Amino acid sequence: MSMDTQALVGELAAAFPGAKPRPSRDMAGIDVPAADLPAVVRRLRDAHGFDLLADLTGVDAGPGASPRFTVVLHLLGSAHHAYLRVAAACPDDAAPAVPTVSAIHPGADWHEREAFDLIGIRFDGHPDLRRILMWDGYPHHPLRKEFPLAGIPVELPAADVAAVTGRRVEAAPMMGGPFVSPGGTLAKGEPVARDESWSEDNPRR
Repeated sequence: MSMDTQALVGELAAAFPGAKPRPSRDMAGIDVPAADLPAVVRRLRDAHGFDLLADLTGVDAGPGASPRFTVVLHLLGSAHHAYLRVAAACPDDAAPAVPTVSAIHPGADWHEREAFDLIGIRFDGHPDLRRILMWDGYPHHPLRKEFPLAGIPVELPAADVAAVTGRRVEAAPMMGGPFVSPGGTLAKGEPVARDESWSEDNPRR
C-alpha cells in the first residue's frame, strides 16, 4: 500500500480554505489555519491512515516576525509508511495558542506540555496543560529566541527540599543550564555541557 502524499496535500488544501502546501525538502507538508488543526489531524488519521503522531513541536521565528510561533506535527501512517508534516501558525504573536490534538493522538499530551513550557504556546482544550520541565511559576520560556544561551539567574523554589533534608539550599550560580552545549565527540565519551560556572565572584576565564 502506497500513499501519494503530494496529492493528499492538494486534497486537504481544497477541503480546508486557507490551507496550502508547505515547502519542504524532505517530506510533503501542509500549512493549515490553527482553528482547523484538529479537523485536519482527525481526517488524516481516520480517512488516510496517519495513525501515529511521531512528533509535535513549536517553532519561534523570533521577535518581530509575524506569525512568530508555529506548531509543527509529523504524522506517520503505519500501514503505508508515509510521513506528512502539518504546520499551524499561531494567530496571536503576543499570546500564541492553537487547539490541542491530544484527544485525537493521546501521545500529543506531553509534546504539547513541552511546547507550552519551553516556547510558551498554549494548547486550548488540553486536559492538563502545565509545565513539564521547568517548575510552576518559572517566568521564562527557555527555547524562545530572546532567551540568552547562558540562561537567566532566578531563585529556585527549593524551600520544600530544605524542610525535608534540613540543609540549606541555594540557587545554582548563573548560568548554563541544559540549553547550552558545544557537543563532544564519541571518541571522548558523552557530550558535555559548556562550563558556565563563572559568576561575579569567580570571573570567566
